[in-house]
Amino acid sequence: MCMVLYGYDASVFNAAQGSDNWLEWFGLDPKADANLIGLVNTAYTIGAIVAGWFMGGPIADYFGRRVGMGVGCFLTIAATFMQAFAPWHNLGCFIGGRVLIGIGQGMALTAGPIYIGEVSPPEIRGQIMTFWQMFYSVGSFIAYWIAYACNANKEKLGHWDWRMVVIFQILVPTVIIVLLPFQPESPRWWIKRHKNVEEAKKALRRIRESEEDVEFEVLAIRGAIEFENEAVSGSYRALFKDPSIRKRLYLAFVLNVGQQLSGQGTLNSYSSAIYKTIWPSAQTINLINALNATCGILFTLNAVWTADRFGRRWLFIVGAVGMGVCMLIVPVIGMATPDVIGAKGAATKTQPVGIAIVFVLFLFIFFYKPSWGATTWIWTSEVFSMNVRAQAVGMCSQMQNVANTIFQQFFPIFLAREGLKCLFFFMATNFVLAVFVWFFIPETKKVPLEEIDALFGAQNHVEKGGQMLNITDEHYMSNAGVQQRETTRDIENV
Repeated sequence: MCMVLYGYDASVFNAAQGSDNWLEWFGLDPKADANLIGLVNTAYTIGAIVAGWFMGGPIADYFGRRVGMGVGCFLTIAATFMQAFAPWHNLGCFIGGRVLIGIGQGMALTAGPIYIGEVSPPEIRGQIMTFWQMFYSVGSFIAYWIAYACNANKEKLGHWDWRMVVIFQILVPTVIIVLLPFQPESPRWWIKRHKNVEEAKKALRRIRESEEDVEFEVLAIRGAIEFENEAVSGSYRALFKDPSIRKRLYLAFVLNVGQQLSGQGTLNSYSSAIYKTIWPSAQTINLINALNATCGILFTLNAVWTADRFGRRWLFIVGAVGMGVCMLIVPVIGMATPDVIGAKGAATKTQPVGIAIVFVLFLFIFFYKPSWGATTWIWTSEVFSMNVRAQAVGMCSQMQNVANTIFQQFFPIFLAREGLKCLFFFMATNFVLAVFVWFFIPETKKVPLEEIDALFGAQNHVEKGGQMLNITDEHYMSNAGVQQRETTRDIENV
């Protein structure tokens, strides 16, 4: 549900800026105020970066994963009213709401994927995390269809056509806040923060099939945390002190930046502006955005049956190559077809050419959603050990917004000057990302969270922690040893 919230919030500004009433309310001109419009979108990402780097991890670690999600949702509700009821021509109030909603998102998006990773069985963790990304598309789906309906009735709604889109932001966080008390807290958090084994077992009994599974998982968690506290570091210093964790941090940084520079982050924020170079009708553009979000839900489901079957690396590489080809085709179509003069005297494309471009951009989403959309979150949430997981996931996920913050400042100008030719940049980026994954990213499918460190050259935390705790359970030690040998073979294969 937190990802529904993110998908809706991330799509709100794209939907709102397509409204002439929104532009009038804040006294903006799309061409003359391109930098200012970019700042509105950047304000959201700045708030998210601050929260992800400095607030989300400590709050999720100290108060729990559920509290982290809940606080983020509460801030989102407060920010919604700031945006929806900003005074006439007071863009500062709207920007303030965007900053606050970014802070709420940064906190929720730190705690959410960690929670999912920590309660999911390793053999289906990839499938479950796929739904995390799919719900982003659900959020976009809701936002764009509301925008489409409001735009269709803009004469009746007046300035409420954009306010309705904004104010519906309170729906999902309200549902999340109501449901959170009924969810079990992360068993790993209970043991790490409070050393409360009984509460951890109680949480696991609600989500595991047998008592044997519960006992074995609790032993594995205790062993890994004991080793991390004694041999590594129980604090965030391990992010930079431990070479293995530092390596993971940098790799995850590149993947999360790459996710946005693939072209998806820009399309999500500026698809309306791109489509305006082809269609003058806001209603047509809103319909395309709504259909795009609808297809995004279906396309993401491809990761459900591929993430744990073919692995994360396969999805990354196939997705990057497919997206690169799409970003090559779109500007070639634009360059190879003649411009025509539209109804308002501006140069545009014929409708068949426009349909062809939209088809290829939908094909881009087909490749993006199950790969760099879903798999980036899967890989980031599962590669870090418990002692740094919350802080690391918060920092890495917000590298998406760091990339967006920088790139979105000049993309409107880039688009205005170069038109569709600016998409060649994304083509090159995607091909580079495919090469990067091939050489540097190890496979993580079906590896238990407590044993994933061995993939990156570190010791098996479960095995070493079991020795520290003097655990003599043969099933526990033999499984840790088997996993160590399997992981070593995976490293050699990669």
